[in-house]
Amino acid sequence: MSVEIRVPQLPESVADATLVAWRKKPGQSVGRDENLADLETDKVMLEVPAPISGVLREIKVVDGTSVRSGELLAIIEEGGAAAGAGSPTAVAAKVAPASATSAAPAKAVTAAATAAGPTGPAARRVIEESAALTSAPVTGSGPRGRVSKADAVQAVAAAAAAKPTPPAAPTPPAPPVRTGRAEQRVPMTRLRARIAERLLQAQASAALLTTFNEVDLGAVQELRARYKDGFESKHGVKLGFMSFFVKAAVEALKRFPLVNASVENNDIVYHEYFDIGVAVSTDRGLMVPVLRDVDAMSFAAIEQGIAQFASRARSGTITLEDLTGGTFSITNGGTFGSLLSTPIINAPQSAILGMHKIQDRPMVVKGQVVVRPMMYLALTYDHRIIDGRDAVQFLVAIKDYLEDPGRLLLGM
Repeated sequence: MSVEIRVPQLPESVADATLVAWRKKPGQSVGRDENLADLETDKVMLEVPAPISGVLREIKVVDGTSVRSGELLAIIEEGGAAAGAGSPTAVAAKVAPASATSAAPAKAVTAAATAAGPTGPAARRVIEESAALTSAPVTGSGPRGRVSKADAVQAVAAAAAAKPTPPAAPTPPAPPVRTGRAEQRVPMTRLRARIAERLLQAQASAALLTTFNEVDLGAVQELRARYKDGFESKHGVKLGFMSFFVKAAVEALKRFPLVNASVENNDIVYHEYFDIGVAVSTDRGLMVPVLRDVDAMSFAAIEQGIAQFASRARSGTITLEDLTGGTFSITNGGTFGSLLSTPIINAPQSAILGMHKIQDRPMVVKGQVVVRPMMYLALTYDHRIIDGRDAVQFLVAIKDYLEDPGRLLLGM
């Protein structure tokens, strides 16, 4: 019996997706729930699992094609036998032009690599394709010990780190100097194209203005140094700077609700909740997962949420729901050494806070010149609804909370 493989139902906010790569070739056997192809949307990567076990008989769509929900991708023959390299079945398999060469080559399955619990198709493929996993089973962190893709990726990284480093190979001779100039043209990924579109849209549709201030983080550093070991021991996550900034931002947003609002046609929408987007840099581009109802979260919950989002964003397991919504965003260019910048708002939000590198600078404190750990803060905002006075006072409020973090703990 032949079974049609179609594009899964895409979320309502996603019109189409790009078929990035086939994981199987025509004539190859496939197992139930095994990933057949990778789809890329504007925000996340999706997999196309096989609904049955059988043989992939025909591929209808080549790599790089834009597809929509329900579109026919391939046909599987249930219970069929895999075709050999030179068999008539393999030769006669119908494939769309150029698709045979674009399918991803199958990798050898590591015999000893197993999973300790139930495993999803994405995690199973990571385990099977890893040459680093050789003995210990992969332990899952999900319900009933289910192994997620993030668990598999973490196990592969740990196994690779544990392998002995081979002796360095002899240094090859330097290549001859080339006098010509070369170019390489590569199309944008769906995520990169979407980022570009949203940034241009934000600049074209909002009256963006940036105001700056600086904050002395000495008190925060002292508090972290005093409690970081106990905090990590109790909560299983490091006490970073971001939880202080998120907490300070929420308290400032309560005092200046326009900064937490958005523009919808001729209306100002005041959000009476605090969903904070925290920018995360990945190999695929910048993502902004959203922490929900941050005003009700502890410092530990904020740090745990950010760590989980960062891990899932970089492993490709983050969902559209994680990236949707948000009333205010925070981005930290300081992790890359940025001293000052003007961030662009994440539309339809009306403001974004930019953090930067902490740098020791001479400051005058009570008439004395002392060295203090200083950071420049930047607030980019939509001047259509936020006046300069409100923006400056909002930034000053954040500065006050960070220079006296006890007020955050006491809710003052």
